[in-house]
Amino acid sequence: MKGSKPRVKVTGSHKKTFLFGSLSLDGRQLFRQYGEMNSKTFLQYLKCLKRKYGKFVFFYDGAPWHKEERVKEFFEKNRDFIIPVFFPRGSPELNPVEECWRQGKGCILGSAYPPSFEELKKRISCYYRTKRFHLTIINYLCH
Repeated sequence: MKGSKPRVKVTGSHKKTFLFGSLSLDGRQLFRQYGEMNSKTFLQYLKCLKRKYGKFVFFYDGAPWHKEERVKEFFEKNRDFIIPVFFPRGSPELNPVEECWRQGKGCILGSAYPPSFEELKKRISCYYRTKRFHLTIINYLCH
């Protein structure tokens, strides 16, 4: 109402959802949504990548769950299949998946926030399951 402060109804909920995403030079992609973001879910995601791609170079940033001992052990055990390469610190412009997150934010939220957290999770899942990103990945890596 004019002359009054705007009010937003909040639930007090601290629910969260997290995404891991990967793109390949040949256009394949893999996005997964998890209830937590830690070394356990990161390892689950890495196993999905290994099943999908077989042998690959994996570029990733320095998030804490990327550097835990179990993750290092996984990379060592799978060194014949996965070559891990860190992105330089503070260089999101080199990571094409950051562009996927940017595009998704506008499309998923649209003009209105979803009515529930479950609806938000569904929108996220549907978007990343069906959206095909046509990014020239090599341009990011050679930036």
